[in-house]
Amino acid sequence: MVRDFYPFVEESPTDVSSTNNKDNMEELTVRYETRIAVYDDVAAAPRVVVIEPTEIRSYLEEIVQAVNRLSHEQGGQIPFMVMREIVENFIHAHFASPTITILDHGNTIRFSDRGPGIKEKELALQYGTSSATESMKHYIRGVGSGLPYAQQYMIDKGGSLTIEDNISGGTVVTISTRSASDAHTQTRPSTEKIEIFSRETSSQGSFKQDSSSRDKNPDTSHFSLSKIEISPRGQKVFAYLSEHELVGPTELVRMYDLSIPTWSRELKSLEEIGLIKKIGQKYQLTQAGLALL
Repeated sequence: MVRDFYPFVEESPTDVSSTNNKDNMEELTVRYETRIAVYDDVAAAPRVVVIEPTEIRSYLEEIVQAVNRLSHEQGGQIPFMVMREIVENFIHAHFASPTITILDHGNTIRFSDRGPGIKEKELALQYGTSSATESMKHYIRGVGSGLPYAQQYMIDKGGSLTIEDNISGGTVVTISTRSASDAHTQTRPSTEKIEIFSRETSSQGSFKQDSSSRDKNPDTSHFSLSKIEISPRGQKVFAYLSEHELVGPTELVRMYDLSIPTWSRELKSLEEIGLIKKIGQKYQLTQAGLALL
């Protein structure tokens, strides 16, 4: 029997007989909340909206509605259906820690997860290639059209869609009304040499204000562009802080292993160069650290 698919089929996976039905049901359980970070100002910490786990259809729909509303409130021009195609791809990551970042007045949106990742990124952008299981096809089209359609739409409008590996596994998909190179420059620092605006530092690493600038304007600090190198562990600290407001050694051990003394030293090092600051027993990004995001 022929039937249309829009927006979802009506049967639930429990209505479909399959030898692998039990396994598919387990892998599609929503266990993680979705966090949506909205950067009203890139110089300030984001406000975060949390979508709690629920039934899959409702979960996907609530995420899309929230992203659409929040991005358009900022003045974004990316249409609802493009966002929907990317959000639905979270099902391929088994909904592992979805994080959505809204930047550039709503015109750049980054979707990240900690799923199995996409090895063949070029194939994922070709029509007709799909890794959707039979169980997944009860929630998405599963015909390999989502990412290619979204990319083609963004390119036709002068924008871009890029796919990258997330830190410690997973995928990052970025859609932007900017070109790929421009969007990357505007919103994502290099993972090797990270350029930031930092105040001139003394040999102990503390900030000091330039005297000539202070005399001209006592309320304005002098900034110079300098290059610093962030260690792989330091990058993991920033990866964690991109999704959480505060971090301590215990959270880093839980997420990335290693030891508490190792992470304590790394946090102290980042504090000394002014990228994070201590709040009680935890650490938070400084203004210089936020520039990296």
